[in-house]
Amino acid sequence: MWQAEVRVDLDAIRANVTRLRSGTSAELMAVVKGDGYGHGMVPSARAALDAGADWLGVCTLDEALTLRRAGITVPVLAWLLDPGLPLHEGVAAGVDLAAASLSQLDEMVAAGRAADRPARLHLKIDTGLSRGGATVADWPTLLEAAAKAQADGLVEVVGVWSHFVYADSPGHPTTDRQLAVFHEGLAMVDRAGLRPRYRHLANSAATLTRPDTHFDLVRPGIAVYGLSPIAGQQFGLRRAMTARARVMLTKRVPAGTGVSYGHTYTTEGEANLAVVPLGYADGVPRHASNVGPVQLGGKRRTISGRVCMDQFVLDCGADEVAAGDVATLFGSGDDGMPTADDWAEAVGTINYEIVTRFGGVRVPRIYDGERP
Repeated sequence: MWQAEVRVDLDAIRANVTRLRSGTSAELMAVVKGDGYGHGMVPSARAALDAGADWLGVCTLDEALTLRRAGITVPVLAWLLDPGLPLHEGVAAGVDLAAASLSQLDEMVAAGRAADRPARLHLKIDTGLSRGGATVADWPTLLEAAAKAQADGLVEVVGVWSHFVYADSPGHPTTDRQLAVFHEGLAMVDRAGLRPRYRHLANSAATLTRPDTHFDLVRPGIAVYGLSPIAGQQFGLRRAMTARARVMLTKRVPAGTGVSYGHTYTTEGEANLAVVPLGYADGVPRHASNVGPVQLGGKRRTISGRVCMDQFVLDCGADEVAAGDVATLFGSGDDGMPTADDWAEAVGTINYEIVTRFGGVRVPRIYDGERP
């Protein structure tokens, strides 16, 4: 008998990748960073590859090497690389690496020497996010150094890329400005004598709404898991994660009963309370206190009082509930079931944060649709 679980529908991930591939002629990189946005990196990666993903994208070197240790051999790009990492291990494993500065390029060169093979590089230009990437002012110097390193056989520049600021707000003028800067950056790449095979810019939102940004490779992340990057539009995607738990305890209490820490909730009438064994240690945001939607007994209810570390309470009014009944926090959205988007709206965040919180030692992931 399970107490709490996260169920991940791998067939939904396959269907989402198929949907995303149908809208582009570019190759597709399924982004599986952050443990597959909370869905499990390796199972999610395999499901995406089943559906025809060409690449996998991660942030860290460790994530990339975990994929390689799992026997996954497709191209993998890792792009969040601190100084001093054993990058030669990534180079030896055939992992593509991102560079956005001369110091990072130097580390890639050293890694290639240590691995006795050229490091495969994706050079990143900052087109307006002001996060990773070389500034437009520094871009020519980085290109010149990369071209020299490539001519010396120390690196292979296989990609040039950037990242959007506002692609999840269709029509925002920043997107067009970034695209123009990216084109300018590509012209500089050409003048530097570099001929990278892959130019990539499109995240989930741009993959779904801006085919003019697809270039040679698209990088959908959240959409792979069936969550829309654009509020109010689902794009035919299937939500892959369901989080649920069994009611641990029920009790009948009189009107005016304070519930949970601080008594921030008080029953209006005589009520049946259901105690659900999930809390902020398991991924339930504490900000969901008194606002988080939960389906129990065929009805959508709201968390009553503060979310605790290990549990929360639902006021079910006059409805009969019993220990062992299933309380669903979010899932597909079918039959009135709350979704990760509903939770994000309730607590003032984004669906990305909701799903990446869940799954761990106490809340195992169960996979539906696994293949041998």
